[in-house]
Amino acid sequence: MKSAADTGPTSGPDHVTDATTVALVTLGCARNEVDSEELAARLEHGGFRLVDDSADADAVVVNTCGFVEAAKKDSVDTLLAASDLKTDGRAPAVLAVGCMAERYGKELAEALPEADGVLGFDDYPDISARIRSILDGNPHVPHTPRDRRQQLPIAPADRHPDRRAEPGDAGSGVAGRQGAPEAPRARPASPGGGPTLRRRMTGSPVAPLKLASGCDRRCSFCAIPTFRGAFLSRRPTDIVAEARWLAGQDVRELFLVSENSTSYGKDLGDLRLLESLLPELVLIEGVRRVRVSYLQPAEMRPSLIDAMTRTPGVAAYFDLSFQHASEPVLRRMRRFGGAESFLGLLEQIRERMPEAGVRSNVIVGFPGEAESDLEVLSDFLERARLDAIGVFGYSDEDGTEAAGFGGKLDDDEIRARVEHITGLAEELTTQRAEDRRGEPVDVLVDRYDGGVPVGRAAHQGPEVDGCTTLSGAPDVLRVGDVVRARVTGNTGIDLHAEVLEVVA
Repeated sequence: MKSAADTGPTSGPDHVTDATTVALVTLGCARNEVDSEELAARLEHGGFRLVDDSADADAVVVNTCGFVEAAKKDSVDTLLAASDLKTDGRAPAVLAVGCMAERYGKELAEALPEADGVLGFDDYPDISARIRSILDGNPHVPHTPRDRRQQLPIAPADRHPDRRAEPGDAGSGVAGRQGAPEAPRARPASPGGGPTLRRRMTGSPVAPLKLASGCDRRCSFCAIPTFRGAFLSRRPTDIVAEARWLAGQDVRELFLVSENSTSYGKDLGDLRLLESLLPELVLIEGVRRVRVSYLQPAEMRPSLIDAMTRTPGVAAYFDLSFQHASEPVLRRMRRFGGAESFLGLLEQIRERMPEAGVRSNVIVGFPGEAESDLEVLSDFLERARLDAIGVFGYSDEDGTEAAGFGGKLDDDEIRARVEHITGLAEELTTQRAEDRRGEPVDVLVDRYDGGVPVGRAAHQGPEVDGCTTLSGAPDVLRVGDVVRARVTGNTGIDLHAEVLEVVA
């Protein structure tokens, strides 16, 4: 969970010293973090003052996650906790934004009267006016959810780049159901007067940078495309401009995010656009490392593997969404591949870069999953030598094809399978970390813990893939520096390493 720190310049023509205060609380993935930083810039432009503590705020904005049941419960609990502040003699407005708010809209507002407003993505361009209206006591009418995939043409090549179906770009309106775009809206100035509508909320040397939004895939278990919309790439010039702005904000690692990074550029007429974008990003002054996330195994191509393994400055990191390894289960998931093709992909990567790190997520307990399917998954994980594995138990998601499937497993059986695969994953990833002993690694220092520098090697993604604790570091080492170190040990997937030299 992240909240808006009261740091950085306040911009916008309406700002005053005693401005209305707002706290932003961010749940979910790195894409939500980018959305929150856009909202933060809009709110400051609209005269609000960002504060870190919800107890000090006139309005608490919770950027919710609507991915799986556990995430939705966390979002509701956070909204309820914010509403509890109303009993302390202060009555902040509590507002829900983000994926869960977009996905359920009016339904969420009716089920959660403690929230003073449920705002969808189309409210983002006018977020300041929406919140001020609610603070003035005016009721907000939440939207009725619709399938956002219908807002753009089916064929990616027909998607005009000025039509936006996502938060994060206010250059023009969103195309409606019949394909007619709404009237363009004015884009407020960014902090510092630059081209980027974003306000950093943390001092981390790592920042997510959005490549695209939405997804064209039709995985039977996933509802994300219905509320995030069809796949829409950002223009390379916009991405590079934002990357330069982030570098000027002391960001040293760019974490490229989207629902499907391997599809980047397909709607702009060049499916290999990511291969040409990566070298441009790593050349930006101040950028030490570029990391790519959310790669679809079925869409990986040799040219992308080459670009990721042979471009200096691109992290040796492959975030591959396998989801399972049994072909019958994968076909019911509406996904391609299988254990042997996945192992072949890993072999291609490691032939080019033996030290490359690989993380993945898997779903167990999918409808119709037999014991033999689970054995195939277990065998694949043992052979794949992954650095990090996220294990999720299947749950029905509203509006998905899989929710109507037969062959459902009961909750106790799903729980047992999750425990089994989780235990196996922990054992295998710990062994993989042990195998790295003696290996040289480049570590980006992102914090100090008890006076000891801690960072992440190239194979360790932010927050979920472990960290590296450094010994023998020089006193002048700062957050944002990169050091070359040698791995001396591990605790689970976390590494311990001795500093050899400061690289940057």
